Amino acid sequence: MSTPYTKALAAIDAAHAFDPNKVTIDGAEIPYELHYAQKCTSYLTKRCPTASEPLRLAIRAQHFRRWEVPRSSYPMTRPGYHAWRSFLKTRQASLVEAICLESGFSSEDAATVGALIRKEGLKVNEETMVLEDVACLVFLDDQFEAFEKEHDEEKIALEGL
Repeated sequence: MSTPYTKALAAIDAAHAFDPNKVTIDGAEIPYELHYAQKCTSYLTKRCPTASEPLRLAIRAQHFRRWEVPRSSYPMTRPGYHAWRSFLKTRQASLVEAICLESGFSSEDAATVGALIRKEGLKVNEETMVLEDVACLVFLDDQFEAFEKEHDEEKIALEGL
């Protein structure tokens, strides 16, 4: 029997499957954002095994269709980076809120998913803090090595990238 949660999760993962960027995991090539979403879910299970459905969906969708708005579409400066991230959070939250509503979630729960994706209340909302913890863990586990190779250590320290 499908539930609003399983419907929304399936729709999110179906969208992730369209990511043209691929990664090879255990000999199989999969869309990068699907891999990222699955890794986020894995870390969430370790960090907060009793996570609410809105948090589980927000974790799964925090990079929703991110490949459609490449970093290069904004100035390669710190303000450009922040503008890109701000746009993505708003866009991703809106798209995923719509999926939640179409899947049968209440408007309140859909809005909660959106607020989590936008990282509202980061310093005071426990679920938003968990989402950020998971994002940081996945970055360290999955992306830090490549980031370190691409960025000058001194520039990172001086500019706070």
